[in-house]
Amino acid sequence: MNEQIKALCCEYDIKFTTARFSILMVLKKASQPMNYEQIKEKMDSAMDKATFYRNIALFEEAGMVHKFEGDDRKWYFELSGKTHAHFICEQCHRIICMDVDFGEVEGEVKSIVLKGICKACQS
Repeated sequence: MNEQIKALCCEYDIKFTTARFSILMVLKKASQPMNYEQIKEKMDSAMDKATFYRNIALFEEAGMVHKFEGDDRKWYFELSGKTHAHFICEQCHRIICMDVDFGEVEGEVKSIVLKGICKACQS
């Protein structure tokens, strides 16, 4: 995994540091977008909030990380990849990544957030 993170930094022309490795390692292992508190909880090393957000801003500017605002007004982060929508359950607040066909859309899609009640909460 260490080499994958180094390769990712190299691909986006970002200097590899221990702090950046810690953040990217958590995001690489994540199965869904995570907020600052969730990422910090999973990190092996301590990092202050300013360092975290400075690095996240660098990743976002490079196109490596995507962020969006959750229904709890917190920012959520994930590694960039295929453009997709996010569904946020208004009951359990779970975030589900959804594949969407953007074939008719020209330009860059910044963020699509859908809200409703997930199947688990409906039953």
